[in-house]
This record gives sequence, structure tokens and C-alpha cells, in this order.
Amino acid sequence: MTLVLDPAAQDLLFREARTANTFTADPVTDEQVQAIYDLVKYAPTAFNQQPLRVVLVRSTEGRERLVRHMAEGNQPKTSTAPLVAILAADNEFHEELPTQFPVFPQAKDVFFAERPVREKSAALNAALQVGYFIIGVRAAGLAAGPMTGFDADGINKEFFADGEHSVLAVVNIGKPGENAWFPRNPRLSYDEVVTTV
Repeated sequence: MTLVLDPAAQDLLFREARTANTFTADPVTDEQVQAIYDLVKYAPTAFNQQPLRVVLVRSTEGRERLVRHMAEGNQPKTSTAPLVAILAADNEFHEELPTQFPVFPQAKDVFFAERPVREKSAALNAALQVGYFIIGVRAAGLAAGPMTGFDADGINKEFFADGEHSVLAVVNIGKPGENAWFPRNPRLSYDEVVTTV
């Protein structure tokens, strides 16, 4: 064994985990979502910034507002998933950087003074956090159905009218339902990806 993580956990998080396209009616509780967040919030990002923001869509009205901006193929599963999370980057994340560490005031005032720099950093680091969030959903014994097939401008106007957030992904969350899986696509081999210099 070259990995410390238990093989069952490896399967749960990676090898047997799949993107779910259907879900049971079993609810996803706020306690489950908080446990997921409390696990993944420690994952690394640049400057330990935390630009990810999560909007949980539970109400019928909120679901209708979201579904109309989803790509046609994503609308049915988004309509029926027990929980849907809109994952967005907070482009003003620098206001939340802690000040007790010497590098952060400089980062806030120099590195992130310009909006385009903040947006780029927010998008990259929140995207890292999206990946961690999906792993956290799997760690909770739930399935995630992450999607980028949507009208981003429409979702941003609908849910982030202040212009300070940018949607990155929409994730359906729940227990997998009947015929939940599409066939697994192949993955590149180690030799196709890794080079040594």
C-alpha cells in the first residue's frame, strides 16, 4: 500500500463515486451540509483565501428560478434532486482575509487591489473549493451531480444581483436514484499525464 487512506474510503471518494443523474426522495439535511462544509473548509487555497459561496436551493420558488437558467438536459434532474447547491466565487473575498498574519494586509491592499486580479484569484481558488465540496458530499455518503451547463449570466442576475459573485457550478445532491449513472468515461493513464524533468 502506497496510500495511507483506507481502501474503502478510496472507493467511496474516488473509484466507485460517480456523478448522479437521478436521486431518491430522501432529504439532505442542513446538518449534513454543515458537516460537509466543516470538513472541506480546511482544504488548501492560495493565501488560505475562501472565496467559495454556497446558495442552497430548497424552496419551490427558488428551484423554479434556477431551473429556467439550466441547460435543457439539466433541467429535469435539477427539478427533482433533493437539494441543489449553487457554488459561486465571491469576488470581494479579500475583505474576509484574516489580518493577524503579516502577509494578509499586504495581500489585501496590494495583490487584490484591482478587481480583475481578485476575479481571477476568486475563480481559481473557489474552483478548488468546488472540487473539495464534491469530495465532501461523497464523504457524507451522498452523490453529487455537478453541472456547468447553465446560463451563467442569468444565474448571476437571478441570485447574485449585487455583481459581487460569479456562479461556477450547480450541484445536485442526494442519494442516487434508479438508473443514476451514465457509463463511465475512460480516464487518461499515468503515463499519458505525468512527465518528469
